Amino acid sequence: MTRIILASTSSSRKQILENIGLKFDVMAPMVDEDAIKESLQAEGLGPRNIADALAEAKAVKLSVKHPGALVIGADQMLALDEGPLFDKPGSPEIARAQLTLMAGKSHRLFSAVVVAQSGEPLWRHVGTVRMHVRPLSPAFIDSYVARNWDSIRHCVGCYQIEAEGAQLFTRIEGDHFDILGLPLLPLLAYLRERKEMPS
Repeated sequence: MTRIILASTSSSRKQILENIGLKFDVMAPMVDEDAIKESLQAEGLGPRNIADALAEAKAVKLSVKHPGALVIGADQMLALDEGPLFDKPGSPEIARAQLTLMAGKSHRLFSAVVVAQSGEPLWRHVGTVRMHVRPLSPAFIDSYVARNWDSIRHCVGCYQIEAEGAQLFTRIEGDHFDILGLPLLPLLAYLRERKEMPS
């Protein structure tokens, strides 16, 4: 079997792959995500393509350092139907502002995964989920952020759907694993196709 590396420090992505029994190493990709996003937005790229490009940058960078290994890179971007792109909140104030904008509206969550080897992207997939947020009172937003800040600070959209974040929604259309940040089923299909997993 080929060595597999997850180019991510996300505990959620690591847990997903551990849960299905995949043998892999975890490494931080060490890419300047903010600079890449800024550059791509300046070029006019939308959230889907930005998520894809970030996932590729992470996978390719580590695959150059570890030739021969299959490196999995992943990223997410969130876009309101009308409004700005959202990223991980940098502070509780930003989290409250994002949730206020999201309240009572729907948004799309783009979850990208790219597999690279020896500096070349081999395979990619971008999943899209539509999330419908219920109306949220300022008091609920304040208490929600105060209770959950440590766990949502690294989450695009300020929620962990597997925890209290489920309370934010009236309806979700799409794949559960895409929400968690890793389009797992297409990734597993690719790994089985390559004979990296039992079929």
